[in-house]
Amino acid sequence: MPPNMATENSTITRAEEFKLLANEAFKAHKYSQSIDLYTKAIEVNEGNAVYWANRAFAHTKLEEYGSAIQDATRAIEIDPKYSKGYYRRGAAHLAMGKFKDALKDFQQVKRLSPNDPDATKKLKECEKAVMKLKFEEAISVPTAEKRSVADSIDYHTIDVEPQYSGPRIEGDVVTLDFVKNMMEDFKKQKFLHKRYAFQIVLQIRDLMRELPSLVDIKVPAGKHFTVCGDVHGQFYDLINIFELNGLPSEDNPYLFNGDFVDRGSFSVEVILTLFAFKCMSPSAIHLSRGNHESKSMNKIYGFEGEVRSKLNDIFVELFAEVFCCLPLAHVINQKVFVVHGGLFSVDGVKLSDIRAIDRFCEPPEEGLMCELLWSDPQPQLGRGPSKRGVGLSFGGDVTKRFLQDNNLDLVVRSHEVKDEGYEIEHDGKLITVFSAPNYCDQMGNKGAFIRFEAPDLKPNIVTFSAVAHPDVKPMAYASNFLRMFS
Repeated sequence: MPPNMATENSTITRAEEFKLLANEAFKAHKYSQSIDLYTKAIEVNEGNAVYWANRAFAHTKLEEYGSAIQDATRAIEIDPKYSKGYYRRGAAHLAMGKFKDALKDFQQVKRLSPNDPDATKKLKECEKAVMKLKFEEAISVPTAEKRSVADSIDYHTIDVEPQYSGPRIEGDVVTLDFVKNMMEDFKKQKFLHKRYAFQIVLQIRDLMRELPSLVDIKVPAGKHFTVCGDVHGQFYDLINIFELNGLPSEDNPYLFNGDFVDRGSFSVEVILTLFAFKCMSPSAIHLSRGNHESKSMNKIYGFEGEVRSKLNDIFVELFAEVFCCLPLAHVINQKVFVVHGGLFSVDGVKLSDIRAIDRFCEPPEEGLMCELLWSDPQPQLGRGPSKRGVGLSFGGDVTKRFLQDNNLDLVVRSHEVKDEGYEIEHDGKLITVFSAPNYCDQMGNKGAFIRFEAPDLKPNIVTFSAVAHPDVKPMAYASNFLRMFS
């Protein structure tokens, strides 16, 4: 055998060894590890489309849809007849809500694999999704002409049937007893009467509309304050947080840092619990908008379907309206900046710029508001493209300059699942906190929350494991199409 052929065979063998290890890591739900191993296979043999498509799939599992699209596109460039490349890219486009781009990819899958029943099924579902989207666009009312759905609801006129045995709000005041009883009913998978659900959500709308886009929180010396990350509809884990750290109150205040809903199938229970505590005592709990508090995400990832199932269609519009009222960021004692996603594509952004954002809208695809909700930190300096395909990645130098410019000490953000429930980065100046343990019932991660003690505000991180929940799978209410890929 000629030496160059032996070298080539050895290269192929080494790359395949990395691929097999990556596949094993993937099966064990160790997606970051599988990405590293697929990367090693690609470094040894970059002309193999399978490695790129497999890495795209792993990126999709970590919600890194921008990276998944890049990898799948590279697989297609290497082998334009490799149907899996189009399939992976279509799935990533779908996850981002880009149905028309997804449709083109699945049409190509069907052309390449005309007898594949799975490809046929997915193409049909994608065509239905695009048709529904076109219909909704055709009947939609321009924003300027839209009337608030909240203005058309008078919960006082809704009768409560005599046989209803659940908790009741007497008058206009949400009490601690009511919230406790409601949570107990939710644990037993009972529903709150729509009259009281309307009352809570409408009261929250009034409270949130009065708040600025950047909220200042003051924690007196000797007192503490707890920050939680994404909960994502994991109601039983939310209850566990309260059991570990106490119920929200003026003496035990919380900030929940966005992504209350979607993916987990108890999102209605989570959002009504958080909203009810806010109604009970506005200073006991603060709520920040995440990228999943938006129509486009709720349509795909389950909250819209869950609301239609457990409440009704009017609530879908009402929640969408209320989510547009949520603040975008908080500052604790003028020292700790808390935001769901991250920092910005430009330097020099001041807290006053964030306060000035007109947030009463669906999140735009670029600009400060988009970046607050979507951006992620990166280990290298400077800025880079977003793994997600929205927002950007920012380095420790960006974090340092933002803190210096605004006389702050620390950035706390959420938005990313972490194995230990948290991660400290950027020379200790940035902490990610994620509060949905065993995310989607498959990631095996811990959850975490951060307790700050005033006046020094040193972060004390508490981690916890997932608790059991009723046998309702994550994404149970998600669009049919997306469930096919879950």
